[in-house]
Amino acid sequence: MKQDYKHPITPPPELVQQWASEWMQQQSLNRDNFMAARASQYGADQELEACCEWLKLEGHEYEHEALLVARRPKPPSLKEQALVALQALQQRITDPNIIEPLRRALESLSDD
Repeated sequence: MKQDYKHPITPPPELVQQWASEWMQQQSLNRDNFMAARASQYGADQELEACCEWLKLEGHEYEHEALLVARRPKPPSLKEQALVALQALQQRITDPNIIEPLRRALESLSDD
């Protein structure tokens, strides 16, 4: 294989530099592991994007959406996380004067 060969899913140098900067700020993992994880995610995202484009071209719009939801589910919103935490809190605190105002306040928030 030629030394200047570049795989079609190779991340751009600017993105690799951004990852290096992120690692410098966090330094939570070994640098090689951090960069490998970022590169793997980048490659998976590129492949998912290509699959979704192919599905759309073939007229499978609903399958495209289903694939995105299945492969990249949205994390729960802060509101959803807070409601789950409130349920756990309710196991310990049974006073409705404490729980109900919290529940109403949380439920009134938007789902952003």
